[in-house]
Amino acid sequence: MQTVKRLDMLRTLTAQWRSAGETLALVPTMGALHEGHLALVRAARSEADRVAVSIFVNPTQFGPDEDLDAYPRTLDADSALLKAEGVDLLWAPSAAEMYPDGYATSITVAGVSDHFCGADRPGHFDGVATVVNKLFNQVQPDVAVFGEKDWQQLAVIRRMARDLDLTRPQADAILGIPTIRETDGLALSSRNRYLDAQQRGQAAALPRLMRAAITAMEAGTTPGAALAEFREQLLEGGFESVDYAELADAEMLVPLESVGERPARLIVAGRIGGTRLIDNMAVG
Repeated sequence: MQTVKRLDMLRTLTAQWRSAGETLALVPTMGALHEGHLALVRAARSEADRVAVSIFVNPTQFGPDEDLDAYPRTLDADSALLKAEGVDLLWAPSAAEMYPDGYATSITVAGVSDHFCGADRPGHFDGVATVVNKLFNQVQPDVAVFGEKDWQQLAVIRRMARDLDLTRPQADAILGIPTIRETDGLALSSRNRYLDAQQRGQAAALPRLMRAAITAMEAGTTPGAALAEFREQLLEGGFESVDYAELADAEMLVPLESVGERPARLIVAGRIGGTRLIDNMAVG
């Protein structure tokens, strides 16, 4: 595996692969890798001749009171995991390489970013769309692989790719991989390491109560009633707050008032011990 930190070196290497007729898949990450990331790497390997993984903790997607400084940075350990998976390229730029002096451009993807995390974290998806567009332009992958755990992020990136007529990758080559979960159902996340033992046990209620709410809605309970019960039980189980819990259109990411209108997801974010956890599941 080659580790590259300069854009000119990245372009030289990927150009060599393209000139040899090899295809390239990209897995964008912020590091602190876990089995969920490695599942994306394995999916990428099945899609292309070469696999690149980016590790960049993107400052533009963090708000002023969020955990940018505390976000885990484990580049050496991450590199060892990627080598073991047979990754060809680790793209690990600095903030100065990504956003040099004078940088002044941002991308906004309206509509799909308006609700949920977009409403709770103003500017977050502008930062996501901008950095992912830059990564696509830098690496020029044939395929890009993301996890479905952040369903709204995936929708924003696909919308951006369609609207800007991206060709490397095209929107249809932006793949979503199902969420990888712990044995108790909690979605794998780099932020799970913030939880102490008691909080980690309480966090397992999140996917369990989500499944119960979905069962109720599919049996005819209105989303309003099912999700009110979900919020109450989550708070009783140790969560400090529920940022949102909504039935949403799976593509447009707007709230729905009933099951069966369109493909739907239950979209949830809650806080426990100061740690913000997100999850989503299909409904119907």
